[in-house]
Formats: sequence, C-alpha cells, structure tokens
Amino acid sequence: MVSLKQMVCAAVAMLAMSTLARAEDGFPFGTEMTLEALPQAGSKRIPNIEIGDHGEVLLELWCKGGKGQFSVAGNTVIFVPGQIQDRSCPPARAQADDELVAALSSVETWKRQGDVLTLIGPKSLRFRTTGN
Repeated sequence: MVSLKQMVCAAVAMLAMSTLARAEDGFPFGTEMTLEALPQAGSKRIPNIEIGDHGEVLLELWCKGGKGQFSVAGNTVIFVPGQIQDRSCPPARAQADDELVAALSSVETWKRQGDVLTLIGPKSLRFRTTGN
C-alpha cells in the first residue's frame, strides 16, 4: 500500500523533473552556440553566436563579426542585426556571412532539444551549445 507521504514525494519529484526539462528546452539566453556547418575551404572557422541574458547577440561569422538582438515570445523569435564589421573578407566568405545574417533575420520560430537550438524560417539554422 502506498502512503500519502510517498505519493507527495513522487508528485514533488515529477514536478521538479518537468520544471528542469522545460528549463533545458527554453530559449538559450546566456549561452554561446556554434552553427552546425562545415568550415569553408581554407579556414577552420565556424560561425558562432553568444546570446546574452536579455537577447543581445555577439556574432562571429565566417569572416565578419557584429552584434544583434533576439526578441522571443513563446516559440516566436525575431532577430534584428546590428552593425556588422567588414573585416576585409574574401568575396566568398563575405557572401556567406551576408547570407547567414539574412537567414537569421528571416527566422520566425524556434525549438530547442537539449543542446541544439533550431531557428526556423525559409532556411532553418541549427546551433549547438558550445562546450568549454
């Protein structure tokens, strides 16, 4: 026979696990993430984003870098790019950077599964939490 104390303990444990699962699947504020992509020819660099606690973003692209801002409401997300620094990039990398910023700017929704954030729009982008 199950006691009331055991049922309460089980309920508290289930609530704690569901809260933890939601926190892991929430938008990854305060996280650095790397784009799931291969490096471009002649480079080992892969774009990454550092998302601040309030949605502010530091971008390190294939060659360029800059800032932006995520605004999140539920599963809706808007990315607004700030000033992007042109670092005398080769044309192919500059074009890839411009295309990535355009793809980020066109995302509409997001989902997160563990350490993977998928930004969904005309072109979906997958970012993985950077392990230190």
